[in-house]
Amino acid sequence: MNVPESLPQSLPLPDGGYIAYHRLEGAAPGLVFLGGFASDMTGTKALFLEDYARRRGQAFLRFDYRGHGQSSGGFADFTIGDWAADAEAALTKLTEGPQVVIGSSMGGWMMCLVALRQAARVAGLVGIAAAPDFTEDLMWAQYSEEIRETLLRDGIYREPSDYSEEPYQITLGLIEEGRDHLLLRRPIAIDCPVRLLHGTADTAVPVEVGLSLLERLESRDAILTLVKHGDHRLSEPEDLARLARTLDALLADLASG
Repeated sequence: MNVPESLPQSLPLPDGGYIAYHRLEGAAPGLVFLGGFASDMTGTKALFLEDYARRRGQAFLRFDYRGHGQSSGGFADFTIGDWAADAEAALTKLTEGPQVVIGSSMGGWMMCLVALRQAARVAGLVGIAAAPDFTEDLMWAQYSEEIRETLLRDGIYREPSDYSEEPYQITLGLIEEGRDHLLLRRPIAIDCPVRLLHGTADTAVPVEVGLSLLERLESRDAILTLVKHGDHRLSEPEDLARLARTLDALLADLASG
């Protein structure tokens, strides 16, 4: 029998909104999970990582960005900068000491932005199909003239989703504000250990994005693992086992270093 999940706690924000979250107390370094675009903290990887942390006795945090899941606001009202601010607030307000930040898809972009802003708090990064710059390179650059005209005229485009019955609400503000946070155009001044996992059959975020991120990270301890036939979610049992092994090895390296 499935046990209902307990109600989340809430972190109040200066704008009157709030971030909903679940947190485990435990040993350092803690683990922080940053979810993907239009996903929430009840997904397979988030819950797997919570169980992983519980078994190891590690501190753990998962949360919803504003406009996602159980946090405040409507999805279309926020942009990349807002969600990066949410991730930074969650890290600084809801955790203590060093953290390993794990980012899935858009969360891989968020984890890099957080590491750039809070380097002293980030002990390591793990990206799962990391998607930095996706609003520019995987949306705007790939859109037809018709879709671009729709965005410019209406301010919003409802994009069909492979992962939900509801279409994504892509706003012109999301695209334009995202340009303030692009990372792959220059070296990325992150020097902590980084582990990237990317499926070769990922049709949402091409593996070239993972290669580009690897090349631009200044860290000398950065590894990209390509998963043959792996999809974008990397949520199959063998994918989750690989994620656990990756974290085991990274945490062992951090403990010995």
